[in-house]
Amino acid sequence: MTERLSARETLALVTDDTTFTELPYPARESKPDGPLAWQGYDASRARAADRTGESESVICGTATVSGTRAVLLAFEFGFLGGSLGERTGDRLEAAYTYAREHRLPVVPLVATGGSRMQEGMIALTQLQRVARQSALTREAGLPQLAVLRDPTTGGGWATLGAGADVILALPGAQIGFAGSRVRPPDADPTAYTAEAQVAAGAADAIVRPEELRETLGRWLRLLTTPWGGQAPVPEALGAVVGPPVSEQRAEAGLPATGWEAVRRARSPQRPRAARYLDAYFTHRLAISGDRCGGTDAGMLCGFGEREGRTVAYAAQAGTATRPAGYRTAARLIRLAGRLGIPVLTLVDTPGAANDAEAERQGAGAAIAELFGAVASARTPLTTLLIGEGGSGGALALAAPGNTWATPDSYFSVIAPESAAAILKRPPEETESTAGQLRLRPQDLAELGLIRTSRTG
Repeated sequence: MTERLSARETLALVTDDTTFTELPYPARESKPDGPLAWQGYDASRARAADRTGESESVICGTATVSGTRAVLLAFEFGFLGGSLGERTGDRLEAAYTYAREHRLPVVPLVATGGSRMQEGMIALTQLQRVARQSALTREAGLPQLAVLRDPTTGGGWATLGAGADVILALPGAQIGFAGSRVRPPDADPTAYTAEAQVAAGAADAIVRPEELRETLGRWLRLLTTPWGGQAPVPEALGAVVGPPVSEQRAEAGLPATGWEAVRRARSPQRPRAARYLDAYFTHRLAISGDRCGGTDAGMLCGFGEREGRTVAYAAQAGTATRPAGYRTAARLIRLAGRLGIPVLTLVDTPGAANDAEAERQGAGAAIAELFGAVASARTPLTTLLIGEGGSGGALALAAPGNTWATPDSYFSVIAPESAAAILKRPPEETESTAGQLRLRPQDLAELGLIRTSRTG
């Protein structure tokens, strides 16, 4: 487990030297032993202040992180377990308000055991207060990037942590809604770790302390530097552009038959999504997980820099896409829309995963969610078909009216083998069926389904 750092030590770790300025805090009239008159509460606060040098469980201020200015909310676990009380809520609300007024991203550096018992329901309702501030900040189009420290449990995890747009975690940190003292006695402790939360799709990445400032700074730059206007036509990715595809057949090496198109798209020698993304972006950072308990290694999502600006990406990696993949892509598109960032999608899948587990995980609902996210995208969305376009499982990721294709690709209502089976044709007619489906890039262009010119 990573060494537990104080709030001030964590701020020093992630901010540029001498740039942190603490925000002024709202004044609140004190009542003896707090709102519940909990005997000994004032004494506990005094001991916590002597031990930590802080007057409350959170420190709020502004600083630059690798050159990007942000509002930071650093929890001090040594002050009553980093718990949220009424004064904590005052500070957080003021900090979020400042962030919106000055158009700054918000970075919660979370280390908390949850709500403060000595303030009872008054403390618990601070979660609603924090959730509202987070929602208002989201509506304002400002990013929120949480760093989960040890421990991050209870309402702090369920609001400031899990409610962030991008969630980074320190290695070995204890993370979970249930703290160690309130879990079932037979609970598996490994389920409450940073690594387990990333594996379950509840957090995006593990970041070592020595890499935290650089990583956080790269994220802040990407999420605050959107590409202005329409995302560029993906010529740099090898798209079939220029004159009509049917006129480039020999020059572009387009497939002569439908079955050749299928074979080329399925070839293990064909470039895959990661290669396209590496060629297109100067650098990129990935998000991971659907926030519903799942991940899909076959759906690559994140944000990358191109020509000094940010473009979001969601790319199928050639495997059957699982429900978690569709949900992660939908999450990416909605986030990009809120932040004004255009989206590039790469289509390459034989289709949606159709095993029993995929059905139990809600395949239909997940695909519907992605169709809806694409249809209602608030920023420009561009698609490049780079391999197999297998039915609705591929179409869900495609931009209507702004889809391009490479010569090594096909798009079909159904796989040729499945079409032949449904039509009760013998296997030897699979190749001719592929031709009838008109699934080649040039067929798609003639049908008006993909773009084929630089200006069209």
